[in-house]
Amino acid sequence: MSVHLQREIDRVKRTILDLCAIVEDQVQSSVRAFLERDIDLAQTVVDRDKDIDHREVEIEEECLKILALHQPVAIDLRFIVAAMKINNDLERIGDLAVNIARKAESFAAEPPMPIAYDIAGMWEKTQAMLRDSLDALVNMNGALAAEVCRRDDEVDEIKREIRIGVENQIRVEPEKVRPLMRLTAVSRNLERIADCATNIAEDVIYMSEGRIIRHNKPDN
Repeated sequence: MSVHLQREIDRVKRTILDLCAIVEDQVQSSVRAFLERDIDLAQTVVDRDKDIDHREVEIEEECLKILALHQPVAIDLRFIVAAMKINNDLERIGDLAVNIARKAESFAAEPPMPIAYDIAGMWEKTQAMLRDSLDALVNMNGALAAEVCRRDDEVDEIKREIRIGVENQIRVEPEKVRPLMRLTAVSRNLERIADCATNIAEDVIYMSEGRIIRHNKPDN
């Protein structure tokens, strides 16, 4: 690999990691805005989404420039292809954070009610998946990426439990249908964020091992 190509690839890695930090903070802030009924924080999340969109375009343009100027092969080519997909997933996570923030705004406008569902725990698991998928990217760790893929089922199960609990509560307290449906929407968006983290992990496995596992569970 030429020195110039290595330098460009390192720059892409750094910018992706910077974007991930921003995206992670966006989701954390949106969930906190929902749990704490903080309208101002929710609006901050919405306002910051433009920065994520701008960074996503910059990273894509940088990857296309590397393809055009350096014509990378083998693992370098796999990295650039995977980086473009990961970049797309990070931008999607940013959009999902905005969705949660908007639900937080409307939830805060409803009469206060206790949240008897593990939204915070669901976010903790989702956040761990997102962090580990990026750690796997930095260290080219296919084993850690495979572990992230396996943990997606845990988040799916929490979402299922929340959905069932909300459905049962609506039957007993139909007057709370609007805030409860917003709570369900938050869990659905968190589940989609976990799916994006899984997509990133799958791309890391492709990048590091050349295997496409998108439609198959990773081996134990």
